[in-house]
Amino acid sequence: MLVLTRKSGEQILIGDDIVITVLDSRGDGVRIGIDAPRGVKIQRHEVVRAVEEANVAATAEIPDAEERIKALLSSRRPDADK
Repeated sequence: MLVLTRKSGEQILIGDDIVITVLDSRGDGVRIGIDAPRGVKIQRHEVVRAVEEANVAATAEIPDAEERIKALLSSRRPDADK
């Protein structure tokens, strides 16, 4: 990991087309601006991790889930009333 010290207004260049600018520093937080091409994904790590954890939780097995889904689907079939 590269560790750099930057002051407000200073920039870091990544490759030829990504520029990170330190906008402000207060207490234990730093505001940064990121200029990058549209195709480059820029996401906060904690948000990505929270989504991953939510996806894993959503796929957790629920007891009798298959039977419950089948019952719901069969009650919605047009031929279920016949």
